Parts: sequence; structure tokens; C-alpha cells
Amino acid sequence: MAQQEIEVILTRQLATYLAMPIFVVGPDGTLVFYNEPAEAILGCRFDETGSLSLDEWSQLFKPADAQGVPLMSGERPVLIAVRERRPSHRDCWICGMDNVLRHIEVTAFPLIGQADRYLGAVAIFWETAR
Repeated sequence: MAQQEIEVILTRQLATYLAMPIFVVGPDGTLVFYNEPAEAILGCRFDETGSLSLDEWSQLFKPADAQGVPLMSGERPVLIAVRERRPSHRDCWICGMDNVLRHIEVTAFPLIGQADRYLGAVAIFWETAR
């Protein structure tokens, strides 16, 4: 595994102490980490998945709109934060690896380090009432 920037390491450390679900990706969209609260929504422990490429985690966690239509990459907050380097928010439905369909709200933002270094993106999400 490649050495991570200190800001990414600290973001991951912070996520372990927070009660809200957090998903961290690197600059190329590689899944770096998701915390225990995110495990409950995604239906799988991070220890079981580990780091995943953008293609791999995009196939595992497929968000859809209220009609069940899968979101295109340009509609997914995490991918908007990675590719466009801007914050994004939306609600969607996700079927976790435990096959449970959940309605979630997602806010994603780019992770920018000192000296304006682009380091990836962070998504914070939570389950909402249907």
C-alpha cells in the first residue's frame, strides 16, 4: 500500500472517533477507509473489504434515485467531489452488501491539504426516514 499523506491519515483517524458514517477516498477515487457507523449502512466491515479501486466500490455500492434508477457518476456526490473537486449533496437509496435498501443523505467534499494539494474526497452520510 502506498504511503498516505498526513492529512489523509488524520482524516481517517478523526473518522474513527466520530459517530457519523464517513467514507474517505484518495485522489484517484480509491477507497481509503470507511468507519464503523458507515459499516452499518454499507452492510460490510471495512476490515472485510479493505481498500478498493473506484471501479470496485462503485459496483458494490450502487446508489439509486427514489424510482430505483441507478445514479450516473455525474450524480454521485463522492464522484463529483473527486472529479470536479467541489462539494456536493443529495439524497438517494443504497442497497448495502447486506441486501438492505436504505434511504440516505450524502454530503461529499474534496480533501485539500496544505499548499493546495488535492488529496481525495470525504463523504459524510446518514440514513433518513423514508
